[in-house]
Amino acid sequence: MSEQSSNSSSIGSTAAIAESVAESGPDFDALRAACNARLNGSGSHLLGPSPEPGPFCPGTFDGWLCWPDTAAGTSAYELCPDFITGFDPTRYAHKECGSDGEWFKHPLNNKTWSNYTTCVNLDDLEWKHNVNLIYEVGYGISLLAILLSLAILGYFKTLKCARITLHMNLFASFAANNSLWLLWYLMVMPNTELLQDSPARCVALHINLHYFLLTNYSWMLCEGFYLHTVLVSAFISEKRLVKWLIAFGWGSPAVVIFVYSMARGLGGSADQKIHCWMSPTDYDNILVVPVCISMFLNLLFLCNIVRVVLLKLNAPASIQGSCGPSRTVLQAFRATLLLVPLLGLQYIVTPFRPAPGHPWENTYEIISAFTASFQGLCVATLFCFFNGEVIAQVKRKWRMLCFSNRPRTNSYTATQVSFF
Repeated sequence: MSEQSSNSSSIGSTAAIAESVAESGPDFDALRAACNARLNGSGSHLLGPSPEPGPFCPGTFDGWLCWPDTAAGTSAYELCPDFITGFDPTRYAHKECGSDGEWFKHPLNNKTWSNYTTCVNLDDLEWKHNVNLIYEVGYGISLLAILLSLAILGYFKTLKCARITLHMNLFASFAANNSLWLLWYLMVMPNTELLQDSPARCVALHINLHYFLLTNYSWMLCEGFYLHTVLVSAFISEKRLVKWLIAFGWGSPAVVIFVYSMARGLGGSADQKIHCWMSPTDYDNILVVPVCISMFLNLLFLCNIVRVVLLKLNAPASIQGSCGPSRTVLQAFRATLLLVPLLGLQYIVTPFRPAPGHPWENTYEIISAFTASFQGLCVATLFCFFNGEVIAQVKRKWRMLCFSNRPRTNSYTATQVSFF
């Protein structure tokens, strides 16, 4: 039953695609003219077995394909159109000719109907739906974890410091990015008409979404740079450093996304501007290169941090004195060391994307879906939920609430007065 339901929904989505793209695509007037020329030039050519003259369905143009004269009781087959998104041009659509010489009419609207449902690979469509479901669930869980982390860090005033300020900015960028991705998968992806029209608001969502995606990596670079500077430099104004990092964390992605939007908007072809700019193009390198540079710089920072930490940990106690790395610095270092490679995993494996139809294609899609959508959860877990300072503050608050709710023992002295 579930299999039939999924097939029905897939066919329904195919019909939605058909209706939405009927207004766009190639020059349909030219297709109609070519079809008329083909039909007029072929005479009364019949498809299917018809040893003796009999009723037949006259050739017609249904808006997409040209169907020739077809003998009654048979079906005409044509290759699926290649200008319809989601259709496989190697598959065949068909049109049935009834025994009375009339083209099959759909029972719902009583209009002549061509069967294009076979043009869609339903198994592939179901697979893509499941991958999108992973993205939706992952972004939803990550968003909840990030918002909870922001609430925790904002509630405990004793946690306020430069490092926590950077964490909260990183969390804010992830919250915005995850929210926009959820909006994209829930509101844009199912709306085929919106994808085909590509209105300005949809393109603006694409640009804002990728802006906040870039801020994720710029703030990870800020985290790595801050950790490196605090550990390596003995004297530094953390307040001034945080101000510069805030300007860089939000400002540098704005410059990159401006260059990207102008380049693709002004220089991109018509094919590169359809589907709300969702289709991959060479302009995506404008976004990928800064992310790779950010990851590379962070790895350099971390390598130097490892070197400094090892030197200080191996130094004699008399030399180490009070200059050894603090426990909080070591915790932040471990979290950043784990997180930086994870955040850029999908960009690391991008050059190794399997070709369509490759046996590893589905595995690649699953890994990409998990690494991209659950990044926010990893950030919240490493920088908040597993943070020793945060855990200590939560335990302290919990103990205070438990003790404050206990009934107090009232001691008093009773004085008896006798009237006798």
